[in-house]
Amino acid sequence: MIKFLDLKKINERYREEINSRIKNVLDSGWYILGNECKVFEENFAKFIGAKHCIGCANGLDALNLIIRGFGFKQGDEIIVPANTYIASILAISENGCTPVLVEPDIETYNINPDLIEEKITDKTKAIMVVHLYGQAVQMQKIKEIAKRHNLKIIEDSAQAHGSIYNGVKCGSLGDASGFSFYPGKNLGALGDGGCITTDDDELAKKIRAIANYGSDYKYHHIYKGINSRLDEIQAAILDVKLKYLEKDNNRRREISKYFRENIKNPAIVLPKTYDELAHVWHIFAVRVQDRCKFQNYLEENEIQTNIHYPTPPHKQGAYKEWRNFNLPVTEKIHNEIISLPMSPVLEDNEVEKIVEVVNGYN
Repeated sequence: MIKFLDLKKINERYREEINSRIKNVLDSGWYILGNECKVFEENFAKFIGAKHCIGCANGLDALNLIIRGFGFKQGDEIIVPANTYIASILAISENGCTPVLVEPDIETYNINPDLIEEKITDKTKAIMVVHLYGQAVQMQKIKEIAKRHNLKIIEDSAQAHGSIYNGVKCGSLGDASGFSFYPGKNLGALGDGGCITTDDDELAKKIRAIANYGSDYKYHHIYKGINSRLDEIQAAILDVKLKYLEKDNNRRREISKYFRENIKNPAIVLPKTYDELAHVWHIFAVRVQDRCKFQNYLEENEIQTNIHYPTPPHKQGAYKEWRNFNLPVTEKIHNEIISLPMSPVLEDNEVEKIVEVVNGYN
């Protein structure tokens, strides 16, 4: 069976380095907000090209902390793509703000910039862009809209570690960005983890305090904060794996290119990218009319798949008030999308078998 994602095999490559860094943490006797977190934050900020990196507990908290840091109020509106993973929207709702859904571009699956401005009202405070599946949003038009309407740009970079738009990495394209280090990400921990990147000194200082019980120094609380911190062991593991991220991303690009050049089945709609460096292929998502039939066929041929994502946010029970929204592009994507195996540890013969099997589907 070709696994959709073999996390054990991915992490096995770094076992000795990871064990050594974990031993350092154990020997240090310092397990929260210590040197390992500081070192990783510095290295990740440098990798992204951002001034600040603040570690936190997970990707949802990262977005939540950004919105809290900006101080948006109850009823403020934040524009967000309609076809994102629900975490993007949960962070908005959690802060009492109103998510305003915008349809994606059917070619890139990212938010359609041409549909944003019509959704802006006097309550709009920010645009949240999601670099979905690992492809950087084409930001120029969005930046122009944000500037024209005095809006913040929040990046959801949970799937886009290392994606580049016009020479700038995701995480440095807006006012602040949230990352997830969930184990399956291109840069994944061995547990949960996340971070915020930004060039805004005051925002970084505020977020760091809010994430630590609202405290700017011990037992002094200036905000009604939360507990969301990246622990020392996860930071150490991430710092090991960060050194290999570019190499892993390039292997993903290589596999993706092979898929896109060799899958010739007219029943399969292949993903597209406007620039090879813009995509890190966290997910290689194709579209097919009868998804269940296609998935069963691949399973019978010993190829695991996944669906990102079967049900759009506006059809979820959590947002039942949106059930009647008319979002045909979003619904088409969610009804047809299916993800093929994609990881830096896929062997060439496995990649070739996937292509052969997909081409044999009818």
